[in-house]
Amino acid sequence: MARIAAKLLRVGVVLWAGSLWSLAAWVAPTLFYAQPDRHVAGVLAARLFLIETYLSLALGVVTLLSASRVRFSWLYAAMAVLCVNEWLLKPLMERAHVNGQALGLGFGAWHGVSALLYFGACVLALALVWNDDLR
Repeated sequence: MARIAAKLLRVGVVLWAGSLWSLAAWVAPTLFYAQPDRHVAGVLAARLFLIETYLSLALGVVTLLSASRVRFSWLYAAMAVLCVNEWLLKPLMERAHVNGQALGLGFGAWHGVSALLYFGACVLALALVWNDDLR
């Protein structure tokens, strides 16, 4: 039974890493391409990034309950980056969008920082799968 649980956890991690990459690589860009209202596309993309953050937290909790929790350090780092992005940077982006800037930076600059952080989380997920730290 433990082998099955370990294999299911491994599949979950791989699916999670793939969902991170696909959201950034084609889902969010497709929203902006297919939706003529950029505000609506942005709201939908923000919701998907929030869901991705919650999925990361759920997977992090599941791995903490596993016997080999130490091997998931890449996941925990990615999870932390996504949480910072969602709950620290997103409010700054929203403030910059409404007021023209927040802490001296405009929306575009905060969006760039957010994109870099998200890409960093994607790279951390890739490192977890690449290094096969899932056993």
